[in-house]
Amino acid sequence: MDTTAPEETDSEQAPPVAPFSLREPPTTKRGARTRAALVKAARKVFERDGYLDTRLTDITKEAQCAAGSFYTYFTNKEEVLAAVLLEAQEDMMHPGMGRVQGTDDPYAVLEASNRAYLAAYKRNAKLMALLEQVAQVEPEFREFRRRRGDAFIRRNARGIADLQARGVADREVDPMMASRALSGMVSVMAYNAFVRSEEQAEETPVDFEELVSTVTRLWANALRFPGHR
Repeated sequence: MDTTAPEETDSEQAPPVAPFSLREPPTTKRGARTRAALVKAARKVFERDGYLDTRLTDITKEAQCAAGSFYTYFTNKEEVLAAVLLEAQEDMMHPGMGRVQGTDDPYAVLEASNRAYLAAYKRNAKLMALLEQVAQVEPEFREFRRRRGDAFIRRNARGIADLQARGVADREVDPMMASRALSGMVSVMAYNAFVRSEEQAEETPVDFEELVSTVTRLWANALRFPGHR
């Protein structure tokens, strides 16, 4: 579970955290299209049927390819789920946040970062629920979840340290400890807003803009941004 770091660099790459050693991507265009179709189909079936009830034949049928083609790219159901989760991770680590133009206001950057992350979490909420379920029974996916969370925490810690160096954030707090606390807060809020609320079929969904505003204000207050102390 995680959030975005203030002022991340677009070139920053997430560390590899795949729960399995996946095969090298196909070198032909046709192979790439087939693999992509399988991953897209797998995501749809996993989200619809859940991990335990998903069958490989359901995935190949959804992808409109021969059942034998699956094994050209993946060994089993666990590997294709890993590929699906890695795509979602890329979306959430690098959500394509529009850069804040014409301002050096760190609060505006933080707000835009949180909005981009929360929007990405909402897009991937069903997969986040699936990951939590699978991690309870599959050690490889439990380790994947842990390493994935650590990747976000380290990135956020770098962002906090940068803000401290610029005199924006409280220099008396440890960047890593602050990152763990703040990342965990936003992570739990996102999970409750986009996963738990759907599972419980709440009549009144969380207001997205209010969520963005709240987590941003709490980040800024905790780090003692100027004007937010």
